[in-house]
Amino acid sequence: MPELPEVETTKTSLFPLLEQKVISVQVRESRLRWAIPDDLSKLVGQKLIQLTRRSKYILAEFEHNTMLWHLGMSGSFRLCDAHEELRKHDHLIIDFEDIQLRYHDPRRFGCILWLDEHSQSKLIDTLGPEPLSAEFTAEYLTEKLKNKQTAIKVAIMDNHVVVGVGNIYATESLFNLGIHPAQPAKTLNSTQIAKLVIEIKRILKQAIDLGGSTLRDYTNAMGENGYFQQTLLAYGRAGEMCVNCETTLENLKLGQRASVFCPQCQPLKKIKVVHPSSKGKSQ
Repeated sequence: MPELPEVETTKTSLFPLLEQKVISVQVRESRLRWAIPDDLSKLVGQKLIQLTRRSKYILAEFEHNTMLWHLGMSGSFRLCDAHEELRKHDHLIIDFEDIQLRYHDPRRFGCILWLDEHSQSKLIDTLGPEPLSAEFTAEYLTEKLKNKQTAIKVAIMDNHVVVGVGNIYATESLFNLGIHPAQPAKTLNSTQIAKLVIEIKRILKQAIDLGGSTLRDYTNAMGENGYFQQTLLAYGRAGEMCVNCETTLENLKLGQRASVFCPQCQPLKKIKVVHPSSKGKSQ
């Protein structure tokens, strides 16, 4: 699934569409995660005036309407010439003045929706802060984690805690800090949390600078691959040697996601629990 850096890179690669007017719209397959609205024709004649990102959603603001786009598991946008041959899973085609936009999605888990009160409250309003924003601080994360018994990797991938820290970037951040992915979130100390916030920001910025990660078929709207996958130290490397200590990397499932870690560099720390009944007893 495309994660935050891939969505950010996709958004940026769509900038050639800005200030261009929509000439025509064709829906070839409307059955995505939610059905593509049947009134997209009202885009005709409108200019695309702004593209922004919220979590893994792209917000496309036209003159009179705003759309919410999500790539799902296998979706991608492509800018191309109108005469280029269509592919089997090109589900939506929007002709602009000088270029054509196509949405391609073999698994059809993406979404193309109007941004209205219903979709905004359902998909946007309950999201946590952006990880690259000033709101995402050590103080904020400390408050969110203080009562969470859940694994730290699951916690930082929770969009209600912070958006956009997907499996790849959570795995790499924890590996780089020597934190076991299954460590209970509330057991991290203040130093670890401060370093984790810094590392998440650093690794996401690096991934964006490298165009995201192309692990299967991800490309930006210009058909270009990302290169962050060439820097991966843990994600996807279960069974290989740790680059730091040469211990074999292991894999476990957390929140239904693969979590690769080094048992030597990322030990699971045992937390001593003192039961109330044991207090005050003589030794």
